[in-house]
Amino acid sequence: MENKQYNKRIQQRKLNSFQEYKTSTFAWGASLLLFLIILISSIDIASGEINYLSAVVSGVFLVSGIIQCLVTLKIKKEILKYDDINSSTRIIGYFLIPFAITGNFFMAIAGFTLIKKEKTIEYNLCIYSILTAFTIMLISALNLFKGYVANTFMLGMGLLLGITLFYVFTMYMVSKHVKGKKVDKKLVPLAIPLILSIGIGNIFAFILGLIIISKTRHKDEEISIEWIDVLRRLFRNYMSVLGMFVVTLLISLSICSYLTFDYSIAIDNNYSAILLSPSLEYPFGTDNYGRCVFTRIVFGARISLIVGTIATIVPIIIGGILGALSGYYGKKVDNIIMRLLDVLYAVPGILLAIAIVAAFGASTMNLILALSIGSVPMYARTVRATVMSIANQEFVEAAKACGAKDFTIVFKHIIPNSLAPIIVRATLGIGGAVLSTSSLSYLGLGVEPHIPEWGNILKIGSAYLETSPYLAVFPGLAIILIVLAFNYFGDGLRDALDPKLK
Repeated sequence: MENKQYNKRIQQRKLNSFQEYKTSTFAWGASLLLFLIILISSIDIASGEINYLSAVVSGVFLVSGIIQCLVTLKIKKEILKYDDINSSTRIIGYFLIPFAITGNFFMAIAGFTLIKKEKTIEYNLCIYSILTAFTIMLISALNLFKGYVANTFMLGMGLLLGITLFYVFTMYMVSKHVKGKKVDKKLVPLAIPLILSIGIGNIFAFILGLIIISKTRHKDEEISIEWIDVLRRLFRNYMSVLGMFVVTLLISLSICSYLTFDYSIAIDNNYSAILLSPSLEYPFGTDNYGRCVFTRIVFGARISLIVGTIATIVPIIIGGILGALSGYYGKKVDNIIMRLLDVLYAVPGILLAIAIVAAFGASTMNLILALSIGSVPMYARTVRATVMSIANQEFVEAAKACGAKDFTIVFKHIIPNSLAPIIVRATLGIGGAVLSTSSLSYLGLGVEPHIPEWGNILKIGSAYLETSPYLAVFPGLAIILIVLAFNYFGDGLRDALDPKLK
């Protein structure tokens, strides 16, 4: 019995050592889960009616899940029998990639992963760069079913198509000219437009451009570039990469929506389309004023990300400075700063935010101020603990011996070496800030009611839970998705930066 369990563990360990098996297993599981969710949402429990569009979509995910399951079984059989995956099986990956057209990017990722045996970090970044741009094209293309589109719609779609094709060409060049840690100088001209991709929010393409430049500058292949090694460890955690993908997708969609979405559809009343069920024209239905809920959620992502990011950066700066000074000087300075912050820390963050908004009025700026003040003690404590562990190390003592001033030591030597825990805390904190933003907006104390923000959309939908539940379900899912994405990304980043897990 024990021998059987031991063999089973050995087999599982062997299977998990193949990235192809892990991504394929997750793909068919996610496909079948989405099938069940969409199928349940297609049935109106009150009237018993079925939304045939949703039923068809759920059927597509069922078929794709079954196909992916069969591919997974084939991969499993070959790994256990040959300790490798046959080239004929890898060709199947080319047939899985087109499922991205149906919105099943899990199968597309599994397909890209399957077709190439040796996958470098550059190749993986190409995969997610392409999927980010292509998914935005698919989401934007839904506007074609509306009565009219934005004036810049065709321009935006043309740019997205050109960018996607450029990423595909980059993948081809990366597959041909990247061998192990060596990057051919022929890729350098591609690095500049890749770095400029940050303009459309494609973080994967931006990082890829930086890696190409960094590796071409380091001629010695044996020398490891630390931040690239951190990225490699991050990509070992599939869930953290998916979280990063969702975050990147929402950031990029928020930017590209300026061209491909019409803001008037999100804010203008349309009394001829009040409370319509989900359809191709209105994928998430319409609210009590006839506004497209899908378009409102797209524009709401922009507000949530902006507020969440600023409400995280501000306390990082303030709390970081206070924590660094407290940890470096200690004694009276530490006592005064930390006791004042303890008073602030004793007040629940959401209660403090409500009090500030109630005193100064509900607005986006006041919301950012309220969330920022409540987060300062948390970041100050994190920086203080890190600084106290660094302040007595040899390089700090050497800087003091060389006559460096305290300001230089703190801001040039100590704080740069304290960034790892701050970055991890920030990625987790942005998700919490987005959740707090939506919570306060739901209570009427956050973003102004007329602005499409997820909390505001959810507040309207909560009044129609019995008759039109989709009005609350879709913004609720958007909030859950972004918070989970930041949490998974933060957890993966924490593990990647942990020196014990190298």
